[in-house]
Amino acid sequence: MSDNNIHDEIGDEHFSSHHDTPMRSDAFELSPEEKIAKIEEHFTTIMHTLGLDLTDDSLKGTPKRVAKMFVNETFGGLHPDRKPKMSTFENKYKYNQMLVEKDITVYSTCEHHFLPIVGKAHVGYISNGKVIGLSKMNRIVDYFAKRPQVQERLTMQIVKAMQDALGTEDVACVIDAKHLCVNSRGIRDIDSSTVTAELGGIFKTDPTTRREFLHYIGVHTKFNV
Repeated sequence: MSDNNIHDEIGDEHFSSHHDTPMRSDAFELSPEEKIAKIEEHFTTIMHTLGLDLTDDSLKGTPKRVAKMFVNETFGGLHPDRKPKMSTFENKYKYNQMLVEKDITVYSTCEHHFLPIVGKAHVGYISNGKVIGLSKMNRIVDYFAKRPQVQERLTMQIVKAMQDALGTEDVACVIDAKHLCVNSRGIRDIDSSTVTAELGGIFKTDPTTRREFLHYIGVHTKFNV
């Protein structure tokens, strides 16, 4: 099998070989403005190659719009400076039960075809003395989603960031999302979605805790033991 065919097969399998987003060591040598200029130039070439008339009023601003969207919005989560501050607070209420933030909106991009991933994330943790602001959980999901992704990696990155901030392994995340690379191309299955889970600490080792978490987020499968 040729290298191109191998890469095509891996892309359709949504395979990820590493927990971290693959980045070059010189990823941030260019300023955001320089990146926008380069992407605008390259996207102009893509549109021209497709045969589009870039002198048309509807199209002539598209390369710049796409470039700004990529750098400032769609892939803004690539830059570490944009990572939300994960401030924690003392658990003064001594609340030692599960806390779950469910139905967090996920907008991401499949790194194999650069098509949208849209869905919901459900994040839970059990405090060991620290708590985190509820909106920070939404923000950390949004930060890691705003980069080229595979869903498995996104799920793991969210849990790892929460574990680091809270100083506990007892963090869990489930994501249920539609991939437009499946829904709008290839097999074009518009009804299917992908579910991934990363369970840390007691969520992984204790079946009762795991069942409680899945009950809260409304996930019920034959594998809930």
